[in-house]
Amino acid sequence: MNIRPPSISSPVEEKIAWAEDCYERFGNQFFSDRTISDFTERLKRAVQTSRDEMTAAGIDAICRECEENEGGSCCGHGIENRYDGWLLFINLLLKVSLPKKRYDPQSCFFLGKEGCILLARHVICVNYLCKKLTDRIDPGTIKSLRQKEGDELNALFLLHENVKKYAL
Repeated sequence: MNIRPPSISSPVEEKIAWAEDCYERFGNQFFSDRTISDFTERLKRAVQTSRDEMTAAGIDAICRECEENEGGSCCGHGIENRYDGWLLFINLLLKVSLPKKRYDPQSCFFLGKEGCILLARHVICVNYLCKKLTDRIDPGTIKSLRQKEGDELNALFLLHENVKKYAL
């Protein structure tokens, strides 16, 4: 197959275009690979588990409050530059629709009205917790969340590596 993505320093729109082109041309081949399918399902479950834990811990509400009332967001403009074409391609395998334009000029390209639109996220987006969060959330709850985030990142790593191996 030998699919080569744009460089990490390429504009996000170029990386999205590459991922969408690859998905259109080769997506069915990836879906038919049992290993890729298994790792995709594993990642979906891990993402759901860690996001459920975030919601239960109150992180979603605290972040929304910060965004709406304090004008701040950890999901600032430029965070999208950490994403490579492979991670965007994986999101397409997860049935995520990638945006064509930024929802908020001050925010990450992938931040929508209801939060991050991506399922497969960069490690910094998965496990960054600001001081406001760590001060307000019980350490035991954070420990439990960290375990779930670790499971999510491990599942993402395995899928990411297998997608590249299959493609290259």
